[in-house]
Amino acid sequence: MTTRIEKTIFLRAKPEKVWAFLTEPDQLARWFHKSDVTLSEGQDYALLREDGSKMCWGKVETADAPTRLVYTFTHNYLQSHETRVEWTLEAVMGGTRLNLVHDGFEAGPADAFDMLCSHDGGWDEHFAKMREIAKDDAGLA
Repeated sequence: MTTRIEKTIFLRAKPEKVWAFLTEPDQLARWFHKSDVTLSEGQDYALLREDGSKMCWGKVETADAPTRLVYTFTHNYLQSHETRVEWTLEAVMGGTRLNLVHDGFEAGPADAFDMLCSHDGGWDEHFAKMREIAKDDAGLA
């Protein structure tokens, strides 16, 4: 079984703007969860709930702005088992193609298929929010 999630979405925003969505605390908060720091290479990070408590955390392994971001990712449900999230951004006519690969579930503490299904649905919800903010921001340009 392939224990990885792969998704591609298209956003009406330049790669530099999409990069900000992925790395800047206030931009992350608009579609995902606010970060305690700007995501940069070698940096530990935590994604925060609205009350400020830690929800997800990890370490940024690669940050090649604005084309590639890789970080470890875990949360309580994963019992601190680290998965890996890789984003690649490519400029396309009118916007950005954003690719996600989220892997590393096979050695986790719960059933890998259940974790894949849960995270797959979660990414879909977050991507819908990201599409909306990219569309809203494009209307401001």
